[in-house]
Amino acid sequence: MTVGVALSAADADNQIDATVNLAREASAAGLRSAWFGQTFGADSPQLAAIVGREVPDLQVGTSAIPVFGRHPLVVSSQAQTAQAATHGRYHLGLALGTKLLTEGGFGIPFERPIARLREFLSALRQLTETGAADFHGELLTAATPVPARVPGAGAGVPLLVAAMGPQALRASGELADGILPYLAGPRALAEHIVPAVTAAAEAAGRPAPRIVALVHGVVTDDADAVRDTVAEQLAFYERIPSYARVIGLSGGTRAVDVSVIGDEGTVAAEVRRYRDAGATEVVFSGTEAAGADARRRTWALLGELAG
Repeated sequence: MTVGVALSAADADNQIDATVNLAREASAAGLRSAWFGQTFGADSPQLAAIVGREVPDLQVGTSAIPVFGRHPLVVSSQAQTAQAATHGRYHLGLALGTKLLTEGGFGIPFERPIARLREFLSALRQLTETGAADFHGELLTAATPVPARVPGAGAGVPLLVAAMGPQALRASGELADGILPYLAGPRALAEHIVPAVTAAAEAAGRPAPRIVALVHGVVTDDADAVRDTVAEQLAFYERIPSYARVIGLSGGTRAVDVSVIGDEGTVAAEVRRYRDAGATEVVFSGTEAAGADARRRTWALLGELAG
């Protein structure tokens, strides 16, 4: 099992410079990968490409780009460019997105998300593996009257999906290389998520899927105070049905209940629980919640666990 970290520097004077500096620090701590979220700010594939060029010891990835408001041709171009820039160290994460951000931001209806995900993955697989596509679905068309290959990108980009519900897990097992569950505790992974996506991959004749578990957590001696802070930061997710469901399957009622907050022994034990539940990779997010010193302390422990 490898261990990585999600990097966030959106409050810095220059987000790109600050992210590169954080990535260098993560690499020096022994972490193996750096991941970047996607909302309406920095372009995550570009950010991954820059970090991957500047910090050649790290694997880099996006976690994750919503399929609504994007097109497979454009995302393929971004992903292949990042893959060529990093010489094969880029991992593309996709997501269904949310009704709130899709309709409120893009002004498009959040309809038939699983069907869109299936078509998006089918077209994207053609594009990233062959540099061409001739896909005509109900919701998407992706055709290449001119080549779409980026020289240096190699034969494909790993495709991961932020999937946690039964239909998304089935689509991901059949069409993607793995999943990026977030706020899914070890219980939900072991009892629901890993069996479902693994069975779908086996039925489709695909290799065992990667399970990249995104875990919100931090090492601290003041767990109660940090838990209060994290509870406020994550409350948004409790209003999203897919997250509320997986939090419940994990045995929690609030998002903070599936966060990993405590001293080194507590956090290390939880990382092992994720491994035992089927995670092939663990990526910590929110490590900045208790300040820079706690972040460094968290990264030092995760670097040891990654060794």
